[in-house]
This record gives sequence, structure tokens and C-alpha cells, in this order.
Amino acid sequence: MKKNVFALVSSIAVLGTALAGCGGGQPAAAPPAGGTPATPAPSQPATPAAEKKPQVLKMNLHSEPPTTDPGLAEDTTSGAIILATFDGLTRIGTDDKPHEAAAESYTVSDDKLTYTFKIREAKWSNGDPVTAHDFEYAWKRALDPKTASNYAYQLYYVKNGEKANKGEAKLDEVGVKALDDKTLEVKLENPTPYFLELLAFRTYFPVNKKVIDANPKWAGEASSHVGNGPFKIESWEHKSKMVLVKNDNYWDKDNVKLDKIEFSMVEDENTELSMFENGEIDWAGAPMSALPTDAIPALKDQGKIQTNPIAGTYWYKFNTEKPPFNNIKVRKAFAYSIDRKALIDNILQTGQIPATGAVPPSMVLNPNGYFKDKDLENAKKLLEEGLKEVGMSKLPAITLSYNTSEAHKKIAEAIQDQWKKNLGVDVKLENKEWKVYLEDMHEGNFQIGRMGWLGDFNDPINFLELYKDKMGGNNDTRWENAKYKELLNQSAQEPDLEKRKKILADAEQILMDEMPIMPIYFYTQSWVQKPEVKGVHQTGLGDVDWKGAYIE
Repeated sequence: MKKNVFALVSSIAVLGTALAGCGGGQPAAAPPAGGTPATPAPSQPATPAAEKKPQVLKMNLHSEPPTTDPGLAEDTTSGAIILATFDGLTRIGTDDKPHEAAAESYTVSDDKLTYTFKIREAKWSNGDPVTAHDFEYAWKRALDPKTASNYAYQLYYVKNGEKANKGEAKLDEVGVKALDDKTLEVKLENPTPYFLELLAFRTYFPVNKKVIDANPKWAGEASSHVGNGPFKIESWEHKSKMVLVKNDNYWDKDNVKLDKIEFSMVEDENTELSMFENGEIDWAGAPMSALPTDAIPALKDQGKIQTNPIAGTYWYKFNTEKPPFNNIKVRKAFAYSIDRKALIDNILQTGQIPATGAVPPSMVLNPNGYFKDKDLENAKKLLEEGLKEVGMSKLPAITLSYNTSEAHKKIAEAIQDQWKKNLGVDVKLENKEWKVYLEDMHEGNFQIGRMGWLGDFNDPINFLELYKDKMGGNNDTRWENAKYKELLNQSAQEPDLEKRKKILADAEQILMDEMPIMPIYFYTQSWVQKPEVKGVHQTGLGDVDWKGAYIE
């Protein structure tokens, strides 16, 4: 999933912009094989011409996007800008199903292992033609170990993708090939029922090789950025402002109603809400930011707040290589000792669900969870046993890290207080700007770190695969378990959905038994918007698409 500056989110959510799902636990059914185009993604009705207002949407991005490169992005802030400025082979419609986008049509082999896509006539924002070669190049670039993409594992469904990323096969052996400018052939490792949904995720988006060859830092400035999506970046004042404008070279430009999206970059949620109330912006809160927790009761009373559940989990990660969290019992003691319901009732206040498992409700494997919330007796016992095992009589001071956000701060302060009261532990709080925070988490420069995950597609594997490999791009905990890895590999080859679900539940049980992460709550997204803003699509996975948005 994706990380969110809040969810990570990602999705993240009110407290994860965040690195979400819809439906009931099974992957979305793939459209039928045979090349019949799916119905066009539902679009919004046009505003009557006589009453048409300036089609400019004003929003707050909360923080600077770390990148706008689809092959490198790993958070929801970057992901939202990328979704606005790129198109994959498919795009998620307002019905939350994948529809043809850069691909005009496709066929699937009888064994469900080979997909052949016809690329539609389309142009990049600089006027270059979009070709099948752009997709082949983009996927192989993301898999190339030299690129060091933390999201390369999303391409492991492609034949030899994992082997190439780990240096065990040549990139030429990866199962993606442009047969000609308009035909892309993809071979998979195993039948993947949610593959068409995966194609709508940014790691599968094309990039323009000519642009990258000319400027390796192309994705960091408006002047050099080139995409194939509904919008293009007109200006980018770093850490201050970004403006997107309609891309007149976009193949579906007639269904893009907005002329411009203006983003502020204000980190303080109270300031953002004031900007909304003063008419400076049209929207405040999720999915790009969060509402101030102190303001939520009044916004509820006024009937202004809107809330949707999304498939995302807010959790804390333990650095399992550094004492005392190299001990399972110590990790479990910290996880068992907090009161999740109190956090939700007193701080979050928008219908979140206490998380006693890693996988969110929309794709749940064990509806009863794997441990008891606020299990103080067991927590104290485990802490005592764990300290003996690591040779400590008392815990040293512990540092809890989080990225700058009022909501993250309040949650951290409440948990800090609970750990002091329930375990007698002194906890120091440390906050950092989002981009720096991500880098420190990936490099292991933390003891306990806040993070969250919004689903990239609606299947439990997307949450569980994060912790498959010790040095996986989004693991951070440095935890690895051979049996866990084996179960995830088995799940990829199991065609029976119920048997596969049982395999994944067994894997989640291992994850919760060893507790490299501490689930806290399952996300909702809450926001306020001006009534004239229409057509902003927020998916059940926490993504936001402005393609069909308009001002009424």
C-alpha cells in the first residue's frame, strides 16, 4: 500500500495521508478475457454552460511530495500527484473497478498467464507518442536493482520480476515485451485474479525514456516533468505551492472538467482548516491531509464532516535488530498494553476500529483479531520475562518517532502516557519532516516508528507481503520469518480461494505472534468540502482521483 504522510498513507487517512480496499475480502473479479473492452469508467455530468464557474480546485497538499516518479514513489502524497499526471494500462473508475486507460483493449490466454494489451493512440504531455515500449522500459527500470525502487516487489507478479530485481535473472528475461509500438505482451508467474487492478497502481505506469535519459532528475521540477495523465505540472514552488493544469494532450481530455488544481503545502492542520473556513481552499482534511482532532466534535455538530472507511491500518513499527525490541516478548508487551478504544474515542473520533490484526476489515482473514486490546496483565508478565531474556532489570528510555502532524503527535503523547502508566516505561517523542522521516525509517534509524498502510489493491497479500523480506523496500522492521515467507509463496500458487485465505490467515498469525509491528487502528478518512466541489473520486483504498472533478 502505500504509505501516507498520515496513514502512512496512506491512506492512508485522517491520520494517515498514507504507504484501502473495497468489497468483502475477495479480489475484485477480473473483466472477461478475450479482448472485449470494459465499459468506460463512469464519468461525471458536465456543468450547464450558462452556469459554469471557473474550473479551478484549491486544495492543501500538507507536505512536499518526495517524488513524482512512478517507479520510485512510495507514499500517498507522491501517489496522488502521480495519479493526476499519469495513466496506467488501466484506471480505477468511480465504480471502484479497473477500466481500460492507456490500453484500448486486451486479451488473456486460457491459462491466465499471458496478457496482450493494445495501446491506444495517445501522447505524452510533451507531445511524444505513448508506446508499448514506454511500459516495458518503465517496468524493467523499476525492477533494475540499480534503480533501488522500494516498490519493485509490486512487479514480482510478472515472470522473472523477482529474480531480476534480486540479480538472479537478466532484465531481458522479465516477462514484459513490446511486440511493436502498440502491442504489449505480459507473462505472469502465476494466475493473478487482481492483475488488472494492479495495473492501475503507479509502479506499473509508463515513463518516457527519452525524458529520463536527458535529465535523471526530471521528476523533481515542473519544467522537466512529463506525464501521460489528465493533468500536467505547471509550476512547483518546493515546500510552498504546486499547480496542475489540464493536459491538452491527454487521450480522454474531453472528460476532464477542471482547468487547474492549485495546491498549498501547509503542514499545520489548524491553519488548513482556517484556510478552508476563510474561502482560501475548497477542501480540508483527508485524503491529502487531516482535520485537527480538536475541531472534529464541532464539525460533527455542524453536519459539515464527511467520513468514509478505507482499507488501511495505522501501526507502529519496531526495529527488531535493536535491543530491547529484538525480543518478541518485549514487543508484545508494548503492543498489548495500549488502550486502542480510548485513543479512538478521545482523540480520533471519526469511527476508526481498534486493530488487533494487520489486515483491514474489507479483506479480513480473522474477524476476531489475534490478541486482546488493553491486556495489561499479560503485557506486564511478558515485559518481565522479556527483560530477563535480554539481560535487563529495567528498560532504558525508549524513543517513539513520528512524522510531523498534530494528529500523530496527539496519538504518540497518549500512547507515551499509557506506556508510562501501564509498563513504567519512559518514552521520548521525536518528530521529523516527512521525507527525512521516511529515509530514517528505511535506514533503521529508529526504535519505534509510526507508519500506516493503505492497500494498493484489495487483497490481504498487499499488507502481508510488506514483511516477507527483511530488507524489503517497505519492511523497515528488519524482521523476517522463514515459515511466514513460505506461506506467502504458497498463497501465490493456490487457486482455491478458501484454501488461499487459510494460508494467508496462518501467515498473519505468525506476524502477530512475533509482533514486528503493533497495529493500532483501521482507518477512516474524514474531510470537509465546499458543496460546489463535485466528482472527486476517493476509492475504497484511500486513493484520490481528480480526473472527473468539477466545480458546479
